[in-house]
Amino acid sequence: MFTLEIGGRPMAVMNTSEEDARAIVEGEGFREDLTRLKSGNAPLWDGKATLNLRPSNEEEVAEFEESQAEDEEDDDDEDATTILFLVPLDDEDDEEEEEEE
Repeated sequence: MFTLEIGGRPMAVMNTSEEDARAIVEGEGFREDLTRLKSGNAPLWDGKATLNLRPSNEEEVAEFEESQAEDEEDDDDEDATTILFLVPLDDEDDEEEEEEE
């Protein structure tokens, strides 16, 4: 498993090879998602901070495995890459409602 750090802060754990994790992080769509997704009303990535990929530590692996044990949908495709965000994500539906008001 590999952890994505943004500006030195662990943000996400991926259950895949280093090569596949790098391909995900370097992908245009994933980077756009990082600028769109928010935590604490701030984007996960400002488009400038350093993105670093490193092997996950024991605590991050345990958090990932605990999350997977709680998620029954993974029974269908155990080989699929899963990305677990380590920070709470803001609810996009709530943000859309606030913008409409």
